[in-house]
Amino acid sequence: MYSRTRAGLTSALLLLSTSIACAERIKDVATVAGVRSNKLIGYGLVVGLDGTGDQTSQAPFTIQSIKNMLAQLGVVVPDNVNPQLRNVAAVTVQAELPPFAKPGQTLDVTVSSIANAKSLRGGSLLLAPLKGADGQIYAIAQGNLVVGGFGISGDDGSRVTVNVPSTGRVPNGATVERVVPNQFGGRDSLVLNLNHPDFTSAHRLADSINAELGGGVAMTMDAISVRVMAPADPAQRVSFISLLENLEFEPGSAPARVIVNSRTGTVVIGSHVRVTPAAVAHGSLVVRITESDLVSQPNAFAGGQTAIVEQSDIDVEQDGSRMFVLEPGTTLNEIVEAVNQVGAAPGDLVAILEALREAGALRAELIVI
Repeated sequence: MYSRTRAGLTSALLLLSTSIACAERIKDVATVAGVRSNKLIGYGLVVGLDGTGDQTSQAPFTIQSIKNMLAQLGVVVPDNVNPQLRNVAAVTVQAELPPFAKPGQTLDVTVSSIANAKSLRGGSLLLAPLKGADGQIYAIAQGNLVVGGFGISGDDGSRVTVNVPSTGRVPNGATVERVVPNQFGGRDSLVLNLNHPDFTSAHRLADSINAELGGGVAMTMDAISVRVMAPADPAQRVSFISLLENLEFEPGSAPARVIVNSRTGTVVIGSHVRVTPAAVAHGSLVVRITESDLVSQPNAFAGGQTAIVEQSDIDVEQDGSRMFVLEPGTTLNEIVEAVNQVGAAPGDLVAILEALREAGALRAELIVI
């Protein structure tokens, strides 16, 4: 659970006050089903490194890849010869193929070391095919890497690293070679999927489309999807979607929710959070332990030895515990005001909300991430 001590060091409270409802464009809150990007992945070699590549004695697949590449170029390396190269690194290549991408278009690619290369700075990616989930090649990547980090090491083993030098990018480094099949046209309807499921938003989305284009054009399917009658011809469908995605409607309000980030101490409280009647007491107990050394000196003719004696002083301090009452239906602003009156910190607010949840008085979902 959330650490109260850590909250006192790093917490910051973000309050979402009651928001004014406003209209949103359909294109900002929903997407057309089937119109999506696809992930691509490949394997390749980065060459030209300044001695920061793989230690090939510990990465046999790098040697195998070098031999296979040279064999395709007509250079045969004997089986009993293993080149020990420090300027080569085996890498994975990743890219995202956007919807409707056509052959000849370029993509940005991300290159990451998969062995023990220290840095890819200054390297160049050799020709690498990028495959989709179906195993087909959809793009070819090649080019010089742009690395945002660097690493410096000394002979004594010390090392300074900024960012991650074992990962880089090749802007426009991949060329699309194959079109992803799609079913954009040919049907008499399309489906709009909300980015966040909500029955109210789906209902209002369908009503907004019907009010603009006529009754019966849109029909809700569930909390996410709305089916819309659309022209089957692709050219007409493009114009129809252009009109559709710029329509505005008022989405449903977000559910009552409290989100706590346990790593950063950030607390986000939704405007619809409510509590039932509850009394809350807030106080703190501080224990201080002070260690000191006392010197025991014997008399001049006693024949003893000087000794050091440790002494511990314990001081217990308890702040006055204060109690406040939360009335039924208390809003977010009233909760914060009550907590501020007793001098509680944002981390204390988290502890109070957790206690209210355990008592069944918090009318909201508490999420700790």
